Amino acid sequence: MTKRIIGVDIAKHKADAYDLQHQKHQTIEAENYSQWVDTLAKDKPDLVVMEATGGYERVLAGLLAAAGIPLAVVNPRQVRDYAKATNQLAKTDTIDARVIARFAEAVRIEAKPLVDAATQALRDLMERRRQLVAMRVAESNREAQAAHPRVKRDIASLLQFLDRQLARLDEDLDKDIHNSPAWREAEDLLSSVPGVGKVTARTLLSEMPELGQANRQEIASLAGLAPFNCDSGQYRGQRRIRGGRGQVRRVLYMASVSASRFNPSIRRFYRHLRESGKPAKVALTACMRKLLLLLNSILKNKTPFAAKTI
Repeated sequence: MTKRIIGVDIAKHKADAYDLQHQKHQTIEAENYSQWVDTLAKDKPDLVVMEATGGYERVLAGLLAAAGIPLAVVNPRQVRDYAKATNQLAKTDTIDARVIARFAEAVRIEAKPLVDAATQALRDLMERRRQLVAMRVAESNREAQAAHPRVKRDIASLLQFLDRQLARLDEDLDKDIHNSPAWREAEDLLSSVPGVGKVTARTLLSEMPELGQANRQEIASLAGLAPFNCDSGQYRGQRRIRGGRGQVRRVLYMASVSASRFNPSIRRFYRHLRESGKPAKVALTACMRKLLLLLNSILKNKTPFAAKTI
């Protein structure tokens, strides 16, 4: 029997839903989300699938999760690749909802639990921090090139404002972490590893809640640090990483640069790879994976780095 899968294409003020089993399309205005979810709850579908759309999906996803309706939020790029592979080149909200439903059926997408509200709030604060840092870097670069005194004063004033905003945001983050015993313990454990600071620890807590629960292969794949073969016939290509969570990889890269100098375990590993002829970038990528697996083990066993055998 065909599963009842509903694909949902989210926009700012509405959603388009396509029921694959009944081949029925429906447009739901944002103010009617609760009513639509109540209707679904009476005759629950096997799965509701929607794309991650930068936050627009959160309200409807939260309502569906609260109603106990199986839900999966998927990567838009994967859906678009599926549409191209099936020669579905046209793009409208109605078509997108149908494509999402068919993608879920073809790939056999399974329901996944939503990130809890506290983790989502921490993720929002960390995202805002990244935005402020990016703005500060941009303004700092402009200040270095500015010639007019008025422009320089204006940029300096804005930099001071951004510094105050960053300080306040860091205070809020400190309070949130301090008020959660679980997060406080996790941050202390992660920060016990040389090379891992507060920003890295908090990014991992917000962007990778699976850390400490998944196995080695799963956690490396989630971060996009699992190397994939590139072979064809007699050709044996270089293995490469791809996909995964970009924010996690970014902070792990910076942490690995530091750890390759100050963390005894990572430093020995990095030197061994370099002495074996590996390029610096390849060696650092391997260190990123080793560091992530180390952090996963530390959270899983709740054992600080200092207590581990190096």
